[in-house]
Amino acid sequence: MYRPFLHWLDRAPVQDPVDQRNARVIQGLLLFLGVTVPATVAFALVASWPMLRAEGLPWQIAVSLSMSLAIGLIALGGLALIRYGRFRLAVKLLIGVLLAVFAVNMALNGLQQQIPDQLAQLLVMLLSGLVLGRRALWTSFALLASSVVLGAVHDAYVLFAQTPARAFYNLPSVLFTYLLVAILIDRTTEALRESLRESNARGAALEQEIRERERTHAQLIHAQKKEITERMASGMAHDFNNIFSVIAGFSAERHEDDGGSDAQRAAQLENSLASVEASARRGMAISRRLLRFNRRDDTQAEVFDAGEAIDALQPMLRQLLDARIVLRFDRDTAPLPILFDRSQFELMLLNLASNARDAIGGTGAFDIQARRAPDHVAIALHDDGAGMPPEVAARVFEPFFSTKPADSGTGLGLAVVHELVTTAGGTIAVTSAPGVGTTFQIALPLSPVA
Repeated sequence: MYRPFLHWLDRAPVQDPVDQRNARVIQGLLLFLGVTVPATVAFALVASWPMLRAEGLPWQIAVSLSMSLAIGLIALGGLALIRYGRFRLAVKLLIGVLLAVFAVNMALNGLQQQIPDQLAQLLVMLLSGLVLGRRALWTSFALLASSVVLGAVHDAYVLFAQTPARAFYNLPSVLFTYLLVAILIDRTTEALRESLRESNARGAALEQEIRERERTHAQLIHAQKKEITERMASGMAHDFNNIFSVIAGFSAERHEDDGGSDAQRAAQLENSLASVEASARRGMAISRRLLRFNRRDDTQAEVFDAGEAIDALQPMLRQLLDARIVLRFDRDTAPLPILFDRSQFELMLLNLASNARDAIGGTGAFDIQARRAPDHVAIALHDDGAGMPPEVAARVFEPFFSTKPADSGTGLGLAVVHELVTTAGGTIAVTSAPGVGTTFQIALPLSPVA
């Protein structure tokens, strides 16, 4: 029953996060005052109705009851203001009417009658300090102290006219109590505000650090792409040389005359131009693939088939590997959907292929297998190169760790691969032994088919 009511309180359109946390309690307080204060006044009037009919209502009591009703009305009005997003205005109105009622009661009834009831005064200081701040707290304290002095003066002239000094007997203790409460509220709220400021500062510093890490990560990924592109340069030069040789060969046929008819000559020329076009398109495809891979884009994860992506990447893998290295790819016929940034997925495979080329160092084979497991896609990459001893295999994913010469690598390739896999929620492991080769096992979470 109370949960919908609490949800209704939480839906107040208060923008400030601190005020939003206080809004539920303040609304409950306003609603309580708006209901109970008028009900108490009505009960008092009903209970004393026979006496009021006989003797009438003293004007002092009439003023006190009117001020109490004003508190109830202001409380309901403040609740409406909070529902419209005017949280601080509602609190200021409530504090203002409480201070005004206290001052009027002190002026009419004196300090002695107000001493037993200090709840409203403590509530004023609590609301002022916790919600509005230090300035409002000490302003409220000054107004309360002035009202207390006014009540003592009233008692000196009315209640203790013969011995006016007695009217000020309780004044120091009351003022000291108010001062002590104000100091405690001030120090407590200031400590909370300092803690909040420090928390916000740490949050801002952490956010800045995250942005710096993301920027550094993007720069590292881009640097790795450039390194892989440079290592593919020789293979690309060979591939483009073959393409240009084909184009030049077909173009040279325009000088040949085999004595055929013009129709045969035209058909032969058309076939040659078709072959030239096919070779040119192959070269353009290589260039486009390389340009897309080397772009410096923001990370954009997407669902794609890992098997199809490796299939499409095979030309670049062949360019990266030495001509004496055999590339073999075996995959399941079932879909292998994963959620990954495709460019980073390609970078990961090219990094591993680059390491395999260095490990083989001549003639060998590089095998890729892609299998579908119940909850993940398993990708195994094996080379029959020199392999690694256990102490080296245990450190391959450490940044800047490398067994290559200083001018042959940065030691960041496998660290980047490890980060890409773990960021995507996957795992990567390596098994290797000298003379046996190396196998990298990658498991990536299986995603719903796009």
